[in-house]
Amino acid sequence: MARSKYARLIGTLAIIAGCLTSPVLAQRGAIAPESATGRTERGLQQARTFMVSAANPLAVEAGVEMLQAGGSAADAAIAVQLVLNLVEPQSSGLGGGAFTLHWDASAREITTYDGRETASAAARPDRFLRDGKPMPFDAAVHSGLSIGVPGVLRLLEAVHRAQGRLPWQRLFDPAIKLAEAGFPVSQRLNLMLHWIGAANFDASARAYFFDASGWPHPVGHKLANLALAATFKAIRDRGAEVFYTGEIAAQIVEAVAKAPNAPGDISITDLASYKVEARPPVCVEYRKHRICGMGPPSSGGLAVAQTLKLLEPYNLGRGRRAVLNGPALHLIAEAQKLSFADRDFYVGDPNVVRVPMGMLDPPYLGVRRLLIDPKAAMARPKAGQPPGAQARLTGEDQTRESVGTSHISIVDAGGNAVSMTTTIEAAFGSRVMAAGFLLNNEMTDFSFQPVDGAGKLVANAIGPGKRPRSSMAPTLIFDPAGKLMAVAGSPGGSRIILYVVKAIVAMIDWEMDAQAASALLNFGSRGGPFEIEFDPALTIDAIWRPWISPPSLWTALKMRHYGHRIAPDLMTSGLQIIRARAEGLEGGSDPRREGISKGD
Repeated sequence: MARSKYARLIGTLAIIAGCLTSPVLAQRGAIAPESATGRTERGLQQARTFMVSAANPLAVEAGVEMLQAGGSAADAAIAVQLVLNLVEPQSSGLGGGAFTLHWDASAREITTYDGRETASAAARPDRFLRDGKPMPFDAAVHSGLSIGVPGVLRLLEAVHRAQGRLPWQRLFDPAIKLAEAGFPVSQRLNLMLHWIGAANFDASARAYFFDASGWPHPVGHKLANLALAATFKAIRDRGAEVFYTGEIAAQIVEAVAKAPNAPGDISITDLASYKVEARPPVCVEYRKHRICGMGPPSSGGLAVAQTLKLLEPYNLGRGRRAVLNGPALHLIAEAQKLSFADRDFYVGDPNVVRVPMGMLDPPYLGVRRLLIDPKAAMARPKAGQPPGAQARLTGEDQTRESVGTSHISIVDAGGNAVSMTTTIEAAFGSRVMAAGFLLNNEMTDFSFQPVDGAGKLVANAIGPGKRPRSSMAPTLIFDPAGKLMAVAGSPGGSRIILYVVKAIVAMIDWEMDAQAASALLNFGSRGGPFEIEFDPALTIDAIWRPWISPPSLWTALKMRHYGHRIAPDLMTSGLQIIRARAEGLEGGSDPRREGISKGD
């Protein structure tokens, strides 16, 4: 008999209670470095020649193996992604998409790769409307309607052709070995399976992740994926074509058509016609540092850049003593409100929508900056009128982004770097499996309401072959001398922008190292309230030991002083940061998740 919803809730709550650890308390000495759950808090990692930072230790080991064999940062990124597909299936994989920035140290050149998923040729703006009203979000996610044409494999293929050193076949070895022999189910994977529940997966995914009673495989259980191993072998031997035109493509089309709740409409032609797009990077100067990110259809690079440029004239404080000071947090939140207003209004697929790059013009930013009151919080602002804006577009849409994403940061022995944010959208994507991997639900990144009250089409409305707006923000940072300073990025849905801004300010203004920047309390605004990371472990500990002041509480009180409405939440970032120093590399991996940094 399948277990009841009540039993699943109790189990989930128990696991959450067991998983709660506090990186902030660990840093302050309030808890032991290793918690009762066995989770070890990560410290700053150092290396002399190369480094990999990613969301799972097994994936990091695969990347390090490639670098030790003389591979490039691109080679390592491919090996890492393949293993992540297996060991962190809730976040990314062959069934999803990615954005990648590659830094060529010898040519001193940034190349970007847009491997974002695309809508089917049959997609129409009313895809998620029922009787003129948006359908329930979760129902749309767990259906064929949410599945877009995957792009990550074409991206990996393009990156390897341009920057790979090792043979394509060699990069698949670690993932195939793990898929065949099995890998230990991690605490986070087990928790996420409890959270979603067996009933919300299709039959093949349910049979893989859960036992006959609907209970997830326990932490440490050795889980093999022979179907995925076969898929890896086919791609290893025959390249990406087998995925986009061969038997794997046929399995994808069949799985989409037979998806629960509502069938999808991806065709073999949709898969065969998928192409990776080259986009110009979005680069700005911030305090004499060059910050480079991904351009549209991701809003991440633009929103991060606009926020930083709005902040640049202000003094946010220097050094560790200035960390989380009230005036700086207020200014950061106000700048983010303005950036999100423009992002929500203007950004979409640049092949379809003309995104106004005047959003970064100094005169326009000067006008927008006048809306910032250093002493009081503004209400949710409206979008501005940057040069190149199209009047036909409506105001902000109500697109909702989920958080099933991962980030990979790599620097190789030659100083080349990869910053890659990769996703299948929500946790476990559409929860539909094909050929051993989960398919994305990226189509729910489009606006469910394609038009406003006046009948104007929004920038992020779904359409045939269109790419949905994203917030992914893979980032490269260069010091005032033009040398690579840091490689960074995070999962987190639209909060990715908040997390990356936090990390940049922490490293440049507050002079924090890579690990401290990744672990720092999360905060910011997406246009509405001031969002602050709520850490239950901190709060519970403060009840018993009131002399310990939870940073989130004091930060919230500071923001109330400025008139902000406070919205506490878990804000589970997953920052992966590699920072170059004169003596070598340092790595920081977000303690809120399972990732590590490792190098040689």
